[in-house]
Amino acid sequence: MKDLAPNIVRQRLLMEGIYATDVDRAAVELYLTGIAADLNLRTYGTPIIHAPSGLGKAENAGFDAFIPLIDSGISLYVWSSAKFFATVLFTCKQFDIEQAVGYTRAYFRTSALEHRQF
Repeated sequence: MKDLAPNIVRQRLLMEGIYATDVDRAAVELYLTGIAADLNLRTYGTPIIHAPSGLGKAENAGFDAFIPLIDSGISLYVWSSAKFFATVLFTCKQFDIEQAVGYTRAYFRTSALEHRQF
């Protein structure tokens, strides 16, 4: 992909995993605030969390969440019945990829986790 804005610092990380921990609204909020703090990313608002259960396919029920950062944001998507999650960190500030992966792996007690920086 051609970098259309080389003068703008951007770092993006996608992580997907199978989790073993209990995930409810409080756990979603704690993950978003926790990973931001762990990576030294400054937030300017509280997490926005949606749980659209009953509005679509049952197998897709879970959580859609976002926390705004001074330097962009973090999104989290959780499929409760599959015990699957996907999270995207999009920042205009550099962060340590392995630290983000390690925090996420430990928080969700993952049995499998894949990630890609882009």
